[in-house]
Amino acid sequence: MPPQLALLICILLILYLFRLDLKKKIDGVSRAIWIPLIWMFITGSRFVSHWLNLGSPVTTEAYLEGSPVDRAFFLVLIAASAVILLRRGLNWGKIFENNPWIWLYFLFGLISILWSDYPFVSFKRWIKTLGTVSMALVILTEDCPYEAIGVIFRRLAFLLLPLSVLFIKYYPHLGRAYHMGKPMFTGVTTQKNSLGVICLIFGIYFCWSLLFNLREGTELGRQPHLSIYLILLPMIAWLLYMANSATSLACMVVAICILLVGRLPAVAREPRRILTLCIACVALFGIMEFFFDVKDTIITMLGRRPDLTTRVPMWEDLLAMVKNPIVGYGWESFWLGDRQQILIETWGLAHNAHNGYLETYLNLGLIGLFFLLGWIVFGLGKVSRHLGIDYPAALLRLCFIAVVVLYNWTEATLCGVNYIWMVFILGTIEVPGNTRPNRSSERGWIEQGDDGKDRLQLHGQRLRNGIMQTYQLLGLRVRRRVVFHRFMRFRNSGTTKDEIKIVTISGRMQLCR
Repeated sequence: MPPQLALLICILLILYLFRLDLKKKIDGVSRAIWIPLIWMFITGSRFVSHWLNLGSPVTTEAYLEGSPVDRAFFLVLIAASAVILLRRGLNWGKIFENNPWIWLYFLFGLISILWSDYPFVSFKRWIKTLGTVSMALVILTEDCPYEAIGVIFRRLAFLLLPLSVLFIKYYPHLGRAYHMGKPMFTGVTTQKNSLGVICLIFGIYFCWSLLFNLREGTELGRQPHLSIYLILLPMIAWLLYMANSATSLACMVVAICILLVGRLPAVAREPRRILTLCIACVALFGIMEFFFDVKDTIITMLGRRPDLTTRVPMWEDLLAMVKNPIVGYGWESFWLGDRQQILIETWGLAHNAHNGYLETYLNLGLIGLFFLLGWIVFGLGKVSRHLGIDYPAALLRLCFIAVVVLYNWTEATLCGVNYIWMVFILGTIEVPGNTRPNRSSERGWIEQGDDGKDRLQLHGQRLRNGIMQTYQLLGLRVRRRVVFHRFMRFRNSGTTKDEIKIVTISGRMQLCR
């Protein structure tokens, strides 16, 4: 097929996907999500300077300075997101109070700039990394945050996945490269692992949506048209195969297993069982690794060497270069200057340690690593609490955290601007439930009662819809006539403001006066 014809078909396919997605009005999502959508399009594909074919830094001095075009682009988006957040009147005190480990991590990162060899470069990178947090807050402070996440992921998939197929098959000078003398399929990205990441994140979202988002009209997000699944899921599978990213493949298998187990009725009835099962699986893996050395077997099954393609010997050399294990070299400062040149000559690597925890240790030392691990545990604690409130959404967050923890064993993505870092923040950050005036969905809003239990509060004319959607959230089939009678019973019972409370007790949602 001629490339021009393939390009035309690709454009028509993208327009068709957008038409399917835009057929119905999207409530609770503002135009402000275009800011994080543009941010994620660039960070998930190629920087602006690459799209404009301005080249990439090749010398140490150019690498330190970076691209002025990219710097200006990210600065504009960060400023725009800051304006949006200021206009929304967020309760910043509550945000800081709800996310202590996150802000301690970034505060220590800011302080670490003081002992960096290149403090100004380190400060610029700190600002860019903080920009990802700003984008996540724009998404999570929408009236319907999970609908906003769905809109962004769907529209990014409509663009990035068909273009990746097009580039790989018909424009090889754009979609292919060479690494260590071997061909590498990159699609719209610049590296095969980056292509694997976008397939991983979109694959998790569409699998979650297919399994848990079976009804429209809930805050979990509108169910995409069936044609979207039929087109994109095979495309994700093919691109993941072409990318040959073993880490992304392993993470995808883990995420799908979590979603399938979470779909079981026995687990759904007691939501916190999913965390117990995950902990049990980790413990079982540890025991099997101790007695049977299963890790090397799994790595071999994924088509990789037991030493992870020389990563293990490289990690040993990196650890030997550490001078101050307590505080490290400063925020994203290890791969700068003479150290970068030495590692290029020795290992042919210039940017990261291929291990997110080691990378954190090199830059921020044991203190930074402690804050990072505290952040992960904090995120799991928040997920555990939300499993009894909004089970499908909490399960998606659990998948995000699990994937980030596993992915960073062989790649370093716990900083900068990338999809893994973005979903980590989306999965762990806690935004107050009522940060804006009149911010409520048809189901109501979460508030804490005097007994310390989380309650979903419903008032007035939204009561009837709230009862129906609560039954849907529980996965129960109920006729509208039954809901109407339940509604009339509460309305005629003399309850003040016609209110009911849906109380979380032992992981079950129960209706009560």
